[in-house]
Amino acid sequence: MSKSTIPIGVPFDTKRLDSLMEEDNLDAVLITSKHNIQYMLGGYRFFFYSFADAHGLSRYLPILIYVKGRPEDASYVGSPMEKYEEELGKFWMPELHFGNMTVEQYAATAVTHLKRLGQSVRRLGVEMDFLPHTAFATLKDGLPESQIVNANLTLEMLRAVKTPIELAILRDASEKVVDAMIATFAQHRVGSTKGEIIATLKKEETARGLHFEYGLVNIGRSFNRAPSAQIWQKGEVLALDSGGNDRGYIGDLCRMGFPGVPDEELVDLLAHVDEVQQAARRPIRPGVKGGDIYAGPEAILARSPYRDQLDFVAHGMGIVGHEAPWLSDRSPVPYPAHHANKPLVAGMVISIETTLSHPRRGFIKLEDTVAVTNEGWEAFGDYGREWNRALP
Repeated sequence: MSKSTIPIGVPFDTKRLDSLMEEDNLDAVLITSKHNIQYMLGGYRFFFYSFADAHGLSRYLPILIYVKGRPEDASYVGSPMEKYEEELGKFWMPELHFGNMTVEQYAATAVTHLKRLGQSVRRLGVEMDFLPHTAFATLKDGLPESQIVNANLTLEMLRAVKTPIELAILRDASEKVVDAMIATFAQHRVGSTKGEIIATLKKEETARGLHFEYGLVNIGRSFNRAPSAQIWQKGEVLALDSGGNDRGYIGDLCRMGFPGVPDEELVDLLAHVDEVQQAARRPIRPGVKGGDIYAGPEAILARSPYRDQLDFVAHGMGIVGHEAPWLSDRSPVPYPAHHANKPLVAGMVISIETTLSHPRRGFIKLEDTVAVTNEGWEAFGDYGREWNRALP
């Protein structure tokens, strides 16, 4: 164990976490997911394991320990090489434990720390979806008096409302993704392959300081979004839907392109998609129920001549795709509609997406990122939403 010599301050709202833990009757939480550790350490991810967690016959398993109402008793359990990061002042918690190389060692160190605090941990919250069975067994054996429960929702709710710094990063990420898409449209023409288009998009996002996470590309009437050797043909639409990561936060948007001048039908179809998008934005403001975002789009879909080909979804966005707020249980990523009847709060960020799978003209989609503000809403990267002209 070593003491942190360069405290940098707690980067999250400890009172909010304490309140959430009180609601769920938790005495302490163990955070083991990379995304929540990143959040609670103000953007930190250990570079050595950025590609994979496997090491030898075990794996990297960082653990952040937080005791309700006692941030001074917080601790971080990491790998020996993370002492490099300690020297750079990356950790705010008083105690750091860097002698671990197996899952059992990480978990056993956490047990030792909790026992040494001298406070009974009746209910211990863990991230069940991000905790290996071996670590769970070590915790259960080492803390026989503690009830170990799932704290996934508690920690997700902690991240639901973004700080001004987080909002600024998400704004930057969104703008960089859209700029990269516009640059990609301008460099390609009929005859380009999906693989070539994705390679350009990756290059353009990387040049803007983003980490390229994925590119979902549709050409013409193909609804297959995976990279392939498919060739862009004359008169076909091109959809670019991409996630670019900026300091841990995802810019996730979709924009459309066409080689040359789009005809009147294509202009009308994209306008119809945008009509749904704008209807979703209209009610957004603090205090409005989350589920109200769906009312306007569903009314349009019900009377649309393309209602069988249209799909609408709105979901939270931030460090994780489809994070809180959860607005509907009809999302392609399944979860309960936790926020459908709860008020929106300034600082929440929502991805709004409408897809038209037109049998003749192909895949037409817009996806936008919208933040709830004190006055209503603000859309990030809110340009390039018409037909972007590629080379004919």
